[in-house]
Amino acid sequence: MKREKVNYTIQSVSHALDILESFTKTDDELGVTELSNRLGLHKNNVFRLLATLEYRGYIEQNKATENYRLGPKTLQIGSIFIEQRECRRQARPILESLMSASGETTVVAVLRGDKVIYMDSVETNRTVRAVSRIGSMLPAHCTAVGKVQLASLSSTDIERLYPEASLPGLTDKSIKTRDALIAELKKTAEREYALENEECDPEVRGIAVPVKDFSKNVIAAVGIVAPSSRLSDERLEKGGVISLLLGSGQELSAKLGFDAKAGRK
Repeated sequence: MKREKVNYTIQSVSHALDILESFTKTDDELGVTELSNRLGLHKNNVFRLLATLEYRGYIEQNKATENYRLGPKTLQIGSIFIEQRECRRQARPILESLMSASGETTVVAVLRGDKVIYMDSVETNRTVRAVSRIGSMLPAHCTAVGKVQLASLSSTDIERLYPEASLPGLTDKSIKTRDALIAELKKTAEREYALENEECDPEVRGIAVPVKDFSKNVIAAVGIVAPSSRLSDERLEKGGVISLLLGSGQELSAKLGFDAKAGRK
């Protein structure tokens, strides 16, 4: 019989979470003594836990009262959770419609550091197709959904994500250097969509557009992945695939609160 997961909990981590959960709408600031009494922990333990949480940005101290309150990191984590759930929920019908119109597998993915996470996918029913990647985490610079999101970052952010001049690849066609990536991201930003030419999987091409929310920031990407033989340059342009995808990206952005007219100001 498998042991219950409670048997694997780490006490110090559990106590740190107890501290975070002690803050409520009515108790938005708490002191060391109050937390010690509430949680039944020694003051020294509470202080060390608070110091650790403060160092990581999950707790901050009000210098005027010397009490503690939730820090900006908790808002960031919560925002990511809401963003991912809402984006996936709103994206699903758009992915289905895009798949029907294009006849190819459609995906939505978010950027996390130098990786992309595939949140959802709708596969085409064609016998030969690009397979679903839901839950996969792949190098952003090797995928269209990754590159189109990287293109929204500043040069400083790119240098931070890619401190080395050379980049690891997944195929022979993957971008191998930071300079080559920067050049590709510049082209991507200018045309407002990214291309993936067998850089992630052999014989698979991809195209993706950015998704923005009410903050006007790029928070995700919608893309199409298909066998290279079916996603030629001619089909992308003359076959209307680019137009279809741009429309889907705009539709999802609008559902997430992005105002295209305000975004052009």
